[in-house]
Amino acid sequence: MITQGFETARLEQFLTARLSSFRGPLRVRQYEGGQSNPTYHLGSSGGEYVLRRKPPGKLLPSAHLIEREYRILSALAETDVPVPRPLLLCEDPAVIGTTFYVMEHVPGRIFTEPRLPGLDPGERTAIYESMSDVLARLHRVDWQRAGLSDYGRPGNYFGRQIRRWTEQYRASETETIASMEQLIAWLPQHIPEDDETTITHGDYRLANLLMHPTEPRVVAVLDWELSTLGHPLADLAYSAMAYRLPKSLFDGLADATLESLGIPSEDAYVARYCRLMGGTDIPVWNFYLAFSMFRLAAILQGIMGRVLAGTAAAANARERGALARPLADVALAVATSGPALERHT
Repeated sequence: MITQGFETARLEQFLTARLSSFRGPLRVRQYEGGQSNPTYHLGSSGGEYVLRRKPPGKLLPSAHLIEREYRILSALAETDVPVPRPLLLCEDPAVIGTTFYVMEHVPGRIFTEPRLPGLDPGERTAIYESMSDVLARLHRVDWQRAGLSDYGRPGNYFGRQIRRWTEQYRASETETIASMEQLIAWLPQHIPEDDETTITHGDYRLANLLMHPTEPRVVAVLDWELSTLGHPLADLAYSAMAYRLPKSLFDGLADATLESLGIPSEDAYVARYCRLMGGTDIPVWNFYLAFSMFRLAAILQGIMGRVLAGTAAAANARERGALARPLADVALAVATSGPALERHT
């Protein structure tokens, strides 16, 4: 943990007045690793909490939407999707400088490496199965009944997302990446006809899932900044990207011996999700994977833009931002790979 970078006295006064369970004195530490919205552990004699806020400085349009995170957590807290319960939202920048919200602290473990070092094969199997189970739970939520009819625009999800992330990429572009230019041209021409709508997390991956302190199961899904109404296969492909990435890119699994590790194959992971959703067929799987990699590359480019602007939230931001080019190269290879144009599970 590192220091928080804002005055804690005013925050303590705010929490004392608005959070009945809070009892000072307040202790604040920032969690390491956050690239977008800084996240903090709040300790007090009344309990533990977690705070997420917008970063300081000039921000890209439609980025760092703390208010949307608070809204989706509030809606999902009443479903079977495991999320931390949100407690309060503050949009007054006078308190800590930017908009923030506070949620309950859920004890658990974060695993950032897809190979799950230090666990036994049975635990790895259970964690990957829990990942697909929880994702299916999210996509089965009735978004209209949950009060989220205006949380996004149903339909044409990929068309809108490709335009959005192209614009975000251009807004923080620091160099020409040939593979990104080709993806920007290829993706709009290969959008599948299927136009299903569900709640989508937008960044569903191992590092955003809190595991039980001792058991191999998800107890909370974190980081809802990119959530919206969208296509469920965007989430599924994003969570499966690691299968196509080398170890040098986010500790990918492309060169791993999955059976010995106890990690389900890509086909098995996807098939389990499909069974839970009541379907068996995913055509043009390569499109969903390529789109997910393209979007992540645009996000990484945004991180590099914040590095150059001096507003990056994490110490390893430059290292992360530099991964945009190699990730885009993999995405283009996946997009144009003939054997993956039709995929059935």
